[in-house]
Parts: sequence; C-alpha cells; structure tokens
Amino acid sequence: MRKLTLVLSLILGFLSAPVWAADTYKIDPVHSNFGFSVKHMMVSNVSGQFDQYVGQIKFDPKDLAASKIDVTIQVASINTRNDKRDGHLRSPDFFDAAKFPTITFVSKKITPNEIVGDLTIKGVTKEVIIPATISGPINAMGKTLIGINGTFTLNRQDYGVTWNKTLDQGGLAVSNDVVVNVSVEADKQEDAGSNNKK
Repeated sequence: MRKLTLVLSLILGFLSAPVWAADTYKIDPVHSNFGFSVKHMMVSNVSGQFDQYVGQIKFDPKDLAASKIDVTIQVASINTRNDKRDGHLRSPDFFDAAKFPTITFVSKKITPNEIVGDLTIKGVTKEVIIPATISGPINAMGKTLIGINGTFTLNRQDYGVTWNKTLDQGGLAVSNDVVVNVSVEADKQEDAGSNNKK
C-alpha cells in the first residue's frame, strides 16, 4: 500500500509540475533593432531596418533547450531613409507588403553560440543559422533583462525577392546577399497571477 501511495504521489507530482520552466521576455522595440545592409551598384552598402515588430522569448539560462524565440516583423515598416526606395521595397518587385505583410522567425534550437530557426519571407520558409550571443539575465532599473545579438547573411533570391538590374559594365544593381543584423533587448514579464506585477 505504501508503494502504491508513493507511486501515485510521484505521478501526481510530475503531472502538476510546470511544463515550461523558462521565463517569458518581451522584446523592447525602443532598445532593439532588426537591420540589414546590401551592396548597391557594386560600390556601396545601403542599410535599413524594420521599425515595427513584436516578439516573445521563453528563456531559461540553465536549460537553453527549453528556450524559444518568436518574432513577427511588419514589412510595411521598412525604413532605408528614402521614401521612394522604401515604396519600391514594399512593392511586388521586392517584399510585396500588401500580399505578405509580415516576416516571421521561430526558433528551433538555441545554444550559447547560435540560434537555429525558421525564417519566413514572402510565404517562403527556410531554416537559418544565426551566430549569436545571449547576455543576461541581469537586473537593472527595476527590470530583469536579456540581450541577443547576432549577424548572418541570406540570399534574398531564396525567398522570392528577385528584382534586379544588370549594370552596363556588368554586375548587379543590388546584391543578392543581404547581411542581417539583430540586436534585441527583452524585459521579463511577470506571471499573470503575481501580486508584484506592475
């Protein structure tokens, strides 16, 4: 009888244990950046960023396998500091923001040195590997924060972003390789039932 009671206690304890031990963090858009740069006319690098996005991070520093990143970027918020160029980038020649309004990233694996996940652009999903560093968590100014910084290169042709022109002397007006820079600061969210929630 004691053995049966012990077994039942262990089973009930397992079932009642939290399924996800990781804390929830929300990306702070004021202190984060999703940027990119691309070679233009074979001579210069034009940079830009997306100004509107939301993201949630489940993070357990002691168990990265239990961590997860989920980000949604609004394509129409693209900003290269030139209205005409931004309008062209939103058009079907490039991102086709009207038909594909968001870019999404969902992680599949997180290690101390890289993040692997599915990146979806224009309805095309491909796995990307992002060399990255994860900082924190730290307590600062009444908040618990983590930071993620990474850089990787993708071929825009893989996602159907295909517009280009061949220059008179050869070469392309816009490089197919795009360098993506990610810098994220995220704030820990209080549990819904916490009395300390602010």
